Amino acid sequence: MTNRPLSPHLGVYKWGPHMLVSILHRITGDGLALVGMVVLVWWLGALAYGGSAYETFAWAAGTPIGYLVLIGISWAFFNHLCSGIRHFVLDIGAGFELHENRRFSVATLVAGILLTAAFWAAKVLL
Repeated sequence: MTNRPLSPHLGVYKWGPHMLVSILHRITGDGLALVGMVVLVWWLGALAYGGSAYETFAWAAGTPIGYLVLIGISWAFFNHLCSGIRHFVLDIGAGFELHENRRFSVATLVAGILLTAAFWAAKVLL
């Protein structure tokens, strides 16, 4: 057996916000595609079937679990949006310096939370 070097593994790398943002970008994209699509199809189906079906959808969306799902979908949307903007900036060749990348990653996470809070605050106030 030869002593060839091993490829780096996840345990070798030091975790940072840039890794969290990258992983969350994938998770939120999948979540939007799966959960968001189910809710969207249910909503559109309820609209198509009439008042009674829509009342059932509105009731389910108004329960605590319904709100949790809707808030989760909106957070996934805003987080994925902010992360996509971050990836776009990285794709044009900016933001690769370690401190700048770390700040941008943290700003992405904070912006996703703030945009979600602002969205739901506007829904409650309006």
